[in-house]
Amino acid sequence: MNPDVASIRKTHARTGGPNPHGASEFADLAKIVKTAGLMRRRYGYYWTKLLCVPLVFAIAILCFVWIGDTWWQMFTAVGFAVLFTQTAFLGHDAAHRQIFRSGRWNDWISLIVGDLFIGMSYGWWQHKHVRHHANPNRIGADPDIDLPVVAFTPDQANRPRPPLLRWLIAHQGAFFFPILLLEGLSLHASSVHRVFQRRHVDRRPVEIAFLAVRILGFLALVFLVLAPEKAAVFLAVELGLFGFYMGMAFAPNHKGMPLVPASVELDFLRRQVLMSRNIRGNRFIDVLMGGLNYQIEHHLFPSMPRPHLRRAAPLIRAFCLDHTVTYTETSLWHSYGIVLRYINRVGLGERDPFECPLVAARASIGPPVT
Repeated sequence: MNPDVASIRKTHARTGGPNPHGASEFADLAKIVKTAGLMRRRYGYYWTKLLCVPLVFAIAILCFVWIGDTWWQMFTAVGFAVLFTQTAFLGHDAAHRQIFRSGRWNDWISLIVGDLFIGMSYGWWQHKHVRHHANPNRIGADPDIDLPVVAFTPDQANRPRPPLLRWLIAHQGAFFFPILLLEGLSLHASSVHRVFQRRHVDRRPVEIAFLAVRILGFLALVFLVLAPEKAAVFLAVELGLFGFYMGMAFAPNHKGMPLVPASVELDFLRRQVLMSRNIRGNRFIDVLMGGLNYQIEHHLFPSMPRPHLRRAAPLIRAFCLDHTVTYTETSLWHSYGIVLRYINRVGLGERDPFECPLVAARASIGPPVT
């Protein structure tokens, strides 16, 4: 049995609730991290990236126009997909207040980078992502485990659905990564839908204007340069690979980690560490995943600048080891295997062989801890 399973069971059996020492433990960890200077802003790093974004976009657009109406532009579509995803990672950093001390400055960078350069609503993404960070893998609270086309719990898999969708859910392990090819289109559509809803949206006119310039402007550029059939394929390649890249970067972080029943409360340290998975690797992996490979560090300290995550990882790993809190880390390819096996089991209706590690003497569903 994984060490965290036994320790948390004992804690809940003894106290009937979260670890009473959890708050003080996290305070001790936060002091270690702050003393090491890991919450210090990295203005040089981020200003370099912020200045490079419009420059690289301008170069990419000029190259696209210069290459002209040819099928070779499909390679350009790949480049745009990578560029959009890497820029989205920068917007993610700004939304988490990693760049500036000023919340207002971070908000505007998020709006400019997210809405104007990527075509994703900052307001929509923030509303969704804040709920995820507050309750990662918590049933009924984390929007990232409540999706219309993928089931993460047996209850979700058993919901009444049309026959075709029920069949897809039953075989979702085979379709999970192909479905990611639609994620780019979904992100744009969800963003547009959000800013036109009646519910409150901060800076709605700005978001609508930025999204219109980005989405309509990019469509106009593609169809002006390319013949209609080439333009359609170009957009399919760019949107498909953008969504696939985004999905491949976010999927390993929590999928296949323990699920938290709605009735269970955990201290902040365990709530973030036990539900998150780090991806082992070198600096290339850091760049490839935009720092999301340090998911444990990011969830514990969301406003920690991305360059400090690598330095923070050994400190936090050692702290978790000293406090018998399981720190999960694996390779990128192994993490994808875990995700596929887990969602395939759920889709096939198999009860997970591990009891949820967060509850003693209570029947719960949860994926195995790796």
